[in-house]
Amino acid sequence: MNIHEYQAKEIFAQYKVPTPRGIIANTVDEAVKAANELGGNIWVVKAQIHAGGRGLGGGVKLAKSIDEVKKYADEILGMTLVTHQTGPEGKLVQKVYIEEGADIQDELYLGVVLDRAKEMPVIMASTEGGMDIETVAEKTPEKIVKVAVDPAIGFQGFHGRALVFGLGIGDKAEQRKMIDFASKLYDVYMDKDAEMIEINPLIKTGSGEFIALDGKMGFDDSALFRHPDIEAMRDISEEDPDEREASEYGLSYVALDGEIGCMVNGAGLAMGTMDTINYMGGTPANFLDVGGSANAQTVAKGFEIILKNPNVKAIFVNIFGGIVRCDRIANGILEATKLVDVHVPVIVRLDGTNAPEAAEILKNANIKNVISATDLADGAKKAVAAAKGEL
Repeated sequence: MNIHEYQAKEIFAQYKVPTPRGIIANTVDEAVKAANELGGNIWVVKAQIHAGGRGLGGGVKLAKSIDEVKKYADEILGMTLVTHQTGPEGKLVQKVYIEEGADIQDELYLGVVLDRAKEMPVIMASTEGGMDIETVAEKTPEKIVKVAVDPAIGFQGFHGRALVFGLGIGDKAEQRKMIDFASKLYDVYMDKDAEMIEINPLIKTGSGEFIALDGKMGFDDSALFRHPDIEAMRDISEEDPDEREASEYGLSYVALDGEIGCMVNGAGLAMGTMDTINYMGGTPANFLDVGGSANAQTVAKGFEIILKNPNVKAIFVNIFGGIVRCDRIANGILEATKLVDVHVPVIVRLDGTNAPEAAEILKNANIKNVISATDLADGAKKAVAAAKGEL
């Protein structure tokens, strides 16, 4: 689950992570009121969407008067903001964050993510604040400092020293402030079961203070039961409606841009299925893991969600029956043909628990669009051919 910048900064405030003062606004009038309440003579009007690159897309404006606050809020609210993270369809801006101006002397990058290879959180920092970290990693990887922190011992002084020395911070006072900042950010990450925290830019002011000018946070959905306060921050309007509907039925679904719909049980098998489709010359239209508790109704719902995508030209059902029985999947396919117009070829590979019974169910159903496959490679090959109209 992702949250907005202003919500991330509310969490930062709980840990005394320094941020500029700001007020959220849903209308132009609220934006003007917020600027007047903050005071000063310079404000930043920021679009609030679940995506980075807002500034480059025209979603962040510096206002030097109340009239400009009004003008920019009017322009940004209701706009469809397109960034490198939203895709060409963009995202509708429904709220803006009005923030006080800051004395920016330098811009840094600071984040905390999980390094799956090391099996521990890694603090990432760079002197190239304000730039996409992906671009920095590609063009100047030596400018990224990475400090792995073993959760068994937590953030220690030597972690902080590795961080500030790597960033080239020589002033002793500034070193202490940066180490304190990173330590608090690590605490946020661990305490809140975050998957990712990103501050870009983290600014250094003229007085040598470090302030989070931005804030981006994502959380482990499986741990939200421990954090009802964070779950309450969920903005449904920012989420893909199909992904949200799938989650309500216990399905793990992620939309992609290909033309072969995938229905698989188990995340690892799903990834392997998509890789094999690519290897065979096709492109997957989605990731869909039906899990171990799938039944006829959830499988039918999976078909319904997959077929909402107009780009889907074939569906590959690849089930290895262990916890989930193959006959349940077969009955789900039959249920789907009754409830949904399955107008594309469906390639089915079922193996494992009750696979013979499942094969018999599909054979007796005599559904013309269903094509059997013997194994993963055969199924992927047939799915690619079906999507190309060659089957």
